[in-house]
Amino acid sequence: MKWMDMHCDTVSELFRKRSEGTLWKNKLCVDIERLKKSDSVAQFFACYVNAAEYPGWEEAFDAAEKLIQSVHEEEAKEFCVAGSGAELEAAEQAKKYAGILTVEEGGVLNGKAERVEQLYEQGVRLLTLTWNYENCIGSPNSRDTEVMQRGLKPFGIEVVRRMNELGMLVDVSHLSDGGFWDCIRYSTDPIVASHSNCRELCRHPRNLTDEMLRAVGEKGGVVGLNFYSAFLTEKKERAGLEMLAEHAKRMIRMAGEDAVALGTDFDGFERKDLPEKLEGAERIELVWDAFQKAGITSRQTEKIAYGNLFRVIEAGCGKSAEKCREKEDTVRGKVLW
Repeated sequence: MKWMDMHCDTVSELFRKRSEGTLWKNKLCVDIERLKKSDSVAQFFACYVNAAEYPGWEEAFDAAEKLIQSVHEEEAKEFCVAGSGAELEAAEQAKKYAGILTVEEGGVLNGKAERVEQLYEQGVRLLTLTWNYENCIGSPNSRDTEVMQRGLKPFGIEVVRRMNELGMLVDVSHLSDGGFWDCIRYSTDPIVASHSNCRELCRHPRNLTDEMLRAVGEKGGVVGLNFYSAFLTEKKERAGLEMLAEHAKRMIRMAGEDAVALGTDFDGFERKDLPEKLEGAERIELVWDAFQKAGITSRQTEKIAYGNLFRVIEAGCGKSAEKCREKEDTVRGKVLW
């Protein structure tokens, strides 16, 4: 079954562990060779930056740019970076595997609004506004009620609006609840939670409440089903595949069948914390089997696997690039005439 995934940390892991291989073939959970064999047509590659590993935000921004460049360096005959729905379709027709670039940690903007466009011009089409630290945009999810209630900072609101203008997806995974509701309020486009699950089934602050799930669905966005056991179950053990299906079913019930996607978080945690038997991207068919056993229909599975996320990409990604192309086509038409 054709599928794509809204979040993996493979790029950052490869950058840290160069001996693990390349984006095309490696020892991690995700590589392009295995993705293609499993019928995947596109993968969102997160350029994740842990600010605590750098002296300051400027150094963190430099690190994000290096990660972005490392993906572009992998572009070749059978792989390309895509920035819109049209580019995804063109890549598929050309039999190229498509990567979509994201940055996980909006703090790398360091209060400089022009950096949103700078990242966009480098191919980034999704920005995860926070990671686990407060930054210039807002505050992260937290078990501290006061922190969890904090909304976006004025600069954060400016960033959301600028992302909307350009065609960059606003990602609320890792964000505080207050920040989430500000994104619902201020974003004119659908928002996404690239890798989050249901808080009603697992009371982790990284997950979304039923009310939040409904809000994402009503706004036309999607929530990416996360494969991390700690976000699937409160039991101190590896989750079963049936728990993935339970979270998917609740997302469908709360947000609607058009609002659920995949956000595996592959390579963002230890392999042993994946659901049982699911060792990497090459075993994705186990997820489809679990969905079927749980009563999720074939139509719903196809939407989760590809359709819903593609709709959001087509509507929200690459607006600025598309406008530039339209302008060029118009000019070219006048010249030819």
